[in-house]
Amino acid sequence: MKIAEIFTSIQGEGKLTGVPSIFVRTSGCNLRCAWCDTPYASWHPEGDDMSIADIVQQVRASNLQHVVLTGGEPMIQPQLPELIGKLKSYGHHITVETAGTLWQEVEMDLASVSPKLANSTPPVNSDSQWTQRHDSRRINADVLNRFALSEQIIDRQWKFVVSHPQDLEEIEAILAVIPSVAAGDVILMPEGISEAELKAKAEWIAKICQTKNFRLGTRLHIWLYGNRRGT
Repeated sequence: MKIAEIFTSIQGEGKLTGVPSIFVRTSGCNLRCAWCDTPYASWHPEGDDMSIADIVQQVRASNLQHVVLTGGEPMIQPQLPELIGKLKSYGHHITVETAGTLWQEVEMDLASVSPKLANSTPPVNSDSQWTQRHDSRRINADVLNRFALSEQIIDRQWKFVVSHPQDLEEIEAILAVIPSVAAGDVILMPEGISEAELKAKAEWIAKICQTKNFRLGTRLHIWLYGNRRGT
């Protein structure tokens, strides 16, 4: 499995914000978000091929219960079921962070599904081959339904990266095609990589959350460490 990095940190997003966790970042992605904060795992995939045994050994050495499998897009990795099965055999709590466009039948304690809005589509002048490709792939209603209904998933969160107030209309349209989504499982997270940008957007996103009973998602790791790798 190609791995960009393995590191320990504090979970900065979603329901488990603040929980000490070890992150296994797979390299490679089927999308190319314009605002991607890990281009070394998507636009320009880096990393080393690691065996499942070596990955598990590093996770075990951390002495942390919570494991976050992220990317890139971990669901493109054919070895994902084997890795999760091994980690679960040791009692680890598994979060999988995914865009929700691809499916594998695997166990998850928390599926962190982040459907990509139109604000994620790269402009034509960035890399024109990816503009249409990304836009055609970013929403897969059939896969989102699998994440919603799978009996192998214990808990779910639906995390949306929000750039503009107009994004709410698209968010509600996506939620309308996913069965049994509770408002408290929907997290709106401001797009940005600086404290000032995140705070400015969080102020008006908070008002939307109060109206819709959604959660406001912070990016605690940015506040703690800044926008840098290994955090």
